[in-house]
Amino acid sequence: INPTSITIITLSIITGTIMTMSSSNWLMAWIGLELNMLAILPIISKPKTTRASEATIKYFLTQAIASAMMLLSSTTNAWQTGNWDIPELKNKFSTTIMTLSLMMKMGAAPIHFWLPEVLQGTTLQTALLITTWQKLAPISLMYMISNNIQPALLMSAGILSMIVGGLGGINQTQLRKTMAYSSINNLGWTIMIMALSPNLAVMNISIYIIMTTPIFLMMTNMSTKTLQNLTTTWTTSTTTTLSIALLMLSTSGLPPFTGFMPKMLALNELITQKLTTLATLAIMTSLFSLLFYLRIAYLIMVLTSPMT
Repeated sequence: INPTSITIITLSIITGTIMTMSSSNWLMAWIGLELNMLAILPIISKPKTTRASEATIKYFLTQAIASAMMLLSSTTNAWQTGNWDIPELKNKFSTTIMTLSLMMKMGAAPIHFWLPEVLQGTTLQTALLITTWQKLAPISLMYMISNNIQPALLMSAGILSMIVGGLGGINQTQLRKTMAYSSINNLGWTIMIMALSPNLAVMNISIYIIMTTPIFLMMTNMSTKTLQNLTTTWTTSTTTTLSIALLMLSTSGLPPFTGFMPKMLALNELITQKLTTLATLAIMTSLFSLLFYLRIAYLIMVLTSPMT
């Protein structure tokens, strides 16, 4: 892609997200999301492979369906209440449809099927973009309407995302798919705590983005795509390899790493609200995801692969 196109695409992605995050009207928010989606399609389809084309189509279709659901929800609400303002989403039906469409845009369970497939079909840089930047706009919209969403819907979707993210990642050998399931698992925590403390949800996703970005950048730098590649990376750069292992453990929420903090605060919030069963479920499901993070760390740090 030539420099002019790259500039236009980058600006469109940034503008789309900022437009959605700063708008108070559903139509403007929708336009921002559409701009964002159309700008990222050429980036996903950049590698001239059938997998990339397939990933582009999958991404486009899911995002288009989610956008249509969003329009349906906001129009129904405007029809009932005569109001297009984002925080004024008072209609129960509209709120449920809107929550589902935002979850689809982010790739949270049970509408997560597109995320691992799309990530596997693209490059590591694009995967980084989809798992971090592309989540900001939907999460900010969910944050704005969090007071109107039924807590039961958010909590059940959160727990489901944690289970899917944990179990899905266990059996992967491809790092991009593992990171996709890791993203779904983390979204589960964000969505679940959104019902009780939206500010905590924002902190959780911010810390996740701060930890995921260097993991993807280091993988890109060493061009590692599978677990098998990871076993030999220590011969080229020991520091990078160890950093990836520590960041993985941090993302899993293992104390004393940074990733433990949002999880501890979330559990604290759940127990304060007398939701002990939910807190126990959340801890149990985070053990699944810990399993595959530990496996990656173990592969990197403990197993010495054949000498090059």
